[in-house]
Amino acid sequence: MPFSPIILWTDALVYLFVLTVFFWVWYVRRNEHLLMPWKRVGHSASGMSALTVLLFFLLAGLLDTVHFRPALDHKSPSGETIYSVEVLSLLDLILTPLRTNVEKTYSAPLATHLYAKETIESPDGGQVRAFARLEFGGSHLQDPEKEYFPDILGRIVKGLACGFLVWLGMAICLISYLSRRHQQNFLQSMSAIWRRTSEIPWYAILITLLILLLLIGSSAMLAAHYHVLGTDKVGQDVLYQSLKSIRVALVIGTLTTLIMLPFALLLGIMAGYFRGWVDDVIQYIYTTLNSIPSVLLIAAAVLMMQVYIETHAELFETIASRADLRLLFLCMILGVTSWTSLCRLLRGEALKLRELEYIQAAHAFGVSHWRIISRHILPNVMHIVLIATVMDFSGLVLAEAVLSYVGVGVDPSMISFGTMINAARLEMAREPMVWWALLAAFGFMFTLVLSANLFADAVQNALDPRTRTLKLSSRFFQRYGKDEISPNKTSGSMTPAGSSNSK
Repeated sequence: MPFSPIILWTDALVYLFVLTVFFWVWYVRRNEHLLMPWKRVGHSASGMSALTVLLFFLLAGLLDTVHFRPALDHKSPSGETIYSVEVLSLLDLILTPLRTNVEKTYSAPLATHLYAKETIESPDGGQVRAFARLEFGGSHLQDPEKEYFPDILGRIVKGLACGFLVWLGMAICLISYLSRRHQQNFLQSMSAIWRRTSEIPWYAILITLLILLLLIGSSAMLAAHYHVLGTDKVGQDVLYQSLKSIRVALVIGTLTTLIMLPFALLLGIMAGYFRGWVDDVIQYIYTTLNSIPSVLLIAAAVLMMQVYIETHAELFETIASRADLRLLFLCMILGVTSWTSLCRLLRGEALKLRELEYIQAAHAFGVSHWRIISRHILPNVMHIVLIATVMDFSGLVLAEAVLSYVGVGVDPSMISFGTMINAARLEMAREPMVWWALLAAFGFMFTLVLSANLFADAVQNALDPRTRTLKLSSRFFQRYGKDEISPNKTSGSMTPAGSSNSK
C-alpha cells in the first residue's frame, strides 16, 4: 500500500463524536417536538451565517483528522514496504505545496525577498548586504519589480472569478432543490430568497458562502506561487500553520465538553433534586475545586504527564502519537476542572423544577427517582446544557491558547494557535518586527470564536423558553402599543383594546 492508516486517540474520539451527532440528528428528525426548537434556530440570519463559517472550520478539522504514514521509496531486504515515521493527514496532502515549500527564514506576506538583509555574493566576486530572493515565493517572476503587481492582481482576479463560479453553481443547485421541494418554479424560489421571505434565511447563507469562496479562491491562486501570510523563523508557511491549528482548537473544544458534561449533568441534577447531604457533598466538591487556581492544577497535571511520556518513550512509535496523547490528557484535565459552573446552573434549575406540580404528582403516584430525573428533570434543563456547551466551546479554545502561551498546553511539536502566539511573542520584539504570524493566529481564532458565539446566541434565543416569552411580549406591545392594552377582567390576561373575548 502507498500508505499505512493511523488512528490516534483523538481521531477515534472525533469519529465517535461525529457518529453520535449523525445519530442524534436522525433521532431529532423523527421527533417533531425535538425538531421544532431547532427549526427556530434556522430562522436566525446571524446564526446561519455563523454556522456556515463553522462548517468550513469543521471541514478543515475533519480533513486533518484522517491520518496515515506514507510509504518510502525503498523497501526492506525482505521486500516489505517501509513506512515513514512522519504522520500526515488528508489536509497535509491537499496543502502539500504549502507544507513542502519551506524558505530559509522570515518573509513578509506575498513577498518575493527575505524580510532581513543577508550577505550575498555579487557576480564580480564581491559581497553585498541585500534582500535575497525567496526560493519558492515569487520564484516564477523574472523581474519582480515590473511583474510583481500585475501578477498579484491577475491571480486575485482569477481566484475571485473561480470562487464566484463555484458559488454560482452551488446557488443554482440550492434554488433548484428548493423549487422542487416547495413545488415552485425556479424564478419563484429565487425571488423568495432575494425578497427574504423564505423560512430559512438562505440569503444570509449565500452571502456568507460567497465571501468565503471568494477568499478561498483568491488565496488558493496566490498560494500556488506566493506565501499568502508570510513565513516564520524557520521558513514554514504561516497559512499552513493557521489551517493546521484548527483541528487542535476543535478537539480541545469538543472533547473537553464531552468529558465535562457527565460530571455537570449527573452531579448538578443530583444536588438539586435530592438536596440534603447529597447537595452538601456535591457543593463541597465543586467549591473545593474552584478554590484551587485552575492554571496551577492544569500545569501540575500536564507536567506529570510529560514526565511519564519522557520516561516511557518506547511506548510511542511516532512523535505524533506522543503529542496526541498529551493533547488528549490536556482535554481530560480541562474537562475535570471546567464542569463546576454548569453544575451550579443545573443545581439551581433542578431545585426549582422539583417543586413544580407535575413532579409532586409523580412522587404521589410512586414514580421512581430515576424515571422522574430522566423523563421530567433532564429534558427541561437541556436548553441550559446546549447553551452552556456552545458558549464554553469559545472559552476552551481561548484557554488552549493561554496554556500553550505559558508552556503547559499542547506538545511543542504540535501546531496550534497557542504555539503560534507563543512563537510570535519573541518575534514582535525583534527589529524589524514580524507581525504577520500573530495577526494570522489572532484572525483565525477570532473568526472561530465569533462564529461559535453568534451561533450560541441563535441557539439560546430558540431553545430558552424565557427568551421566547420576552420576545413575544415585546412584539405584542410593539404591535398594539401600551395605551391600547386593556386587562381582561375574567382571565387576568392582557388583550388589545376593542377586541372581543366573547364566543
